[in-house]
Amino acid sequence: MSVLVIAGTDTGVGKTVVTAAIAALAVARGSSVAIVKPAQTGVAPGEPGDLDDIIRLAGVTTTFEFSRYPDPLAPAAAARASGLPPLSLSSAASRISELADSHRLVLVEGAGGLLVRFDEEGGTIADLAHALQVPVLVVARSGLGTLNHTALTLEVLANRGLELAGVVIGSWPRHPGLADRCNVPDLEMLAARPLTGAIPEAAGDLPAAGFRDLAHRSLGPSLGGAFDAQTFRSTFALPH
Repeated sequence: MSVLVIAGTDTGVGKTVVTAAIAALAVARGSSVAIVKPAQTGVAPGEPGDLDDIIRLAGVTTTFEFSRYPDPLAPAAAARASGLPPLSLSSAASRISELADSHRLVLVEGAGGLLVRFDEEGGTIADLAHALQVPVLVVARSGLGTLNHTALTLEVLANRGLELAGVVIGSWPRHPGLADRCNVPDLEMLAARPLTGAIPEAAGDLPAAGFRDLAHRSLGPSLGGAFDAQTFRSTFALPH
């Protein structure tokens, strides 16, 4: 059994699609998988959220959304705006630990970046990962600005003694520009390891079968796929 926290360097970087890709490969291997979205924001009651996308793409049926807020804000701010109680990180950690006892893999998708606040005490997804003592997979952009965001995220992980599971580019453009191509070796330098994957742009629009094949090509062996960072780098990256 294992738990993996998926955190972004920012909002809208592709965390949900990366989570779905990891889940799809695990399901294809016959593993029991549970997906947890501790706090869903920007979605009204009854509307489809991130977990619905993951169910559609990966075929996972065991999913948990611990709290939901209609306003598209950080969870703590969204809870205040709606008058709803904030997420209890201690309760979330206990529930995730229980799921880990009965599932081969539990994936926990964060909200926005690593230090986005979940409650009024300042609790974050980094605190949840620390409470669970589990590794964190960082999902990053490929373009301009990603190096600073990624460096800050990795610095937080190191300062808090959290294990880095790798860095995945959440949406690699069909036509990568100069910044995208230059950033590949720099992202690897920041992580002190090769990329763990790169998901092509618009991957979430594929049907489930096509998405699973793409996930296998786009995620590295540590996540169940066949992505080869050296081949990707030699194909797309500009040398320093």
